[in-house]
Amino acid sequence: MLTLCVSGAASRGYRDRVLPLDAQTVAVGAGGALLAVDDADVLVPASRVVAGTPDTEAQLVTERAWLAAGRVPVVPELGESTLLRDALLDLRMLSLPTGVPVAGWSPAWRYVWPRDSALAAAALARTGHRAEAERVLDFLQRVQPASGVFAARYLPDGSGVPDDRPAQLDGVGWALWALAAVVETRTAAERPALIERYRALLDRSAAGAASAVDNPRGLPPASADYWERPERRVTLATAALLQAGLVAAERLYRMVGDPRAAAVGAAGSRLADAIQAAFGSDGYPRRIGGAASSVDLGVVFLLPPLARTVPPDVLTAWRAAPRHLLRPGGGLAPGGSWPDDGISWTNATASYALAAAAIGDRRTATAWLAWLDEHRTDAGSLPEKVLADGRPAAVAPLAWSAAAVLLIGDALAG
Repeated sequence: MLTLCVSGAASRGYRDRVLPLDAQTVAVGAGGALLAVDDADVLVPASRVVAGTPDTEAQLVTERAWLAAGRVPVVPELGESTLLRDALLDLRMLSLPTGVPVAGWSPAWRYVWPRDSALAAAALARTGHRAEAERVLDFLQRVQPASGVFAARYLPDGSGVPDDRPAQLDGVGWALWALAAVVETRTAAERPALIERYRALLDRSAAGAASAVDNPRGLPPASADYWERPERRVTLATAALLQAGLVAAERLYRMVGDPRAAAVGAAGSRLADAIQAAFGSDGYPRRIGGAASSVDLGVVFLLPPLARTVPPDVLTAWRAAPRHLLRPGGGLAPGGSWPDDGISWTNATASYALAAAAIGDRRTATAWLAWLDEHRTDAGSLPEKVLADGRPAAVAPLAWSAAAVLLIGDALAG
């Protein structure tokens, strides 16, 4: 068992919470039906195909052809691990049958969140599955309202939203970042046509992001973020994602010679200054004026691959974050002020590791990647949560975690 030592890790009394594991993974069964798998032994080894059905062989051929059409990143430090291959297969499973990945296969997660989709689009593009990545962008462009501000989540067929959750500003930033991430996997000659294909997504998102920070403070209004909770004060995560989106929009506009690049770039610069002024002096807490110990993934979103620069004070806060986020099972919680329930979250851990990989801190990235590898389900899927005793729990697989792991692998594979 890998042990990650974090110097100065907070010594707190955790109230260990025990949650069941919803499923080992999701796989394709007879007739192409997707099934939650409770027993890994029902699968054909090294696949997401249920054994012993009339369709097993045909489904294996299809799965193998899909894998062969792209690439699985190779990270030498992982040895013979199937982590990256399994993560890629899980993204494929979660994308069936609509072509756009849902967050998870458990009923309450079987919806399309813009942030999970953005990460999936980037991961699919980076692993050579261009058509699948573009289907995600097609979906986001189709469901986006004129305001540019996305709903928290959508029905998988794009026909509407599942409930009355308020819109979330961070989706605008995620969409712009994903569009740039997909476009930048293409050659310089191919990029203008692809940008024009998603011109509505670009224009609406850029306008929505710029409008959100067009005020004397230069910061966006309060909005729910990845914590999925109502907010009365702006969070660092929302501000950071809008900054990432504006920076991405500037790059995209410059690729096609659009004069809006200057205005969007200026808005992004003003937001960066406002973030530093409002959050920086306190160590980049979750909310303005909060304790540095409340640091969360907002500080991760201020670093590559979402950002283009590595501000020294942000890097310092990021390096200090694990002492506040570390949980008994060895992974990270979503934030320093998250409940002390003893649970590690794989999406938080993978997001932290992704920043490490993107800034070239290979040792940190591979250490967290190894922890994620060791805490998968018996079927090889990344669960949403890991209990204090190291057992996987809650939803498996999770699109966010699978996509982030693939992006880590891509960065480390060079």
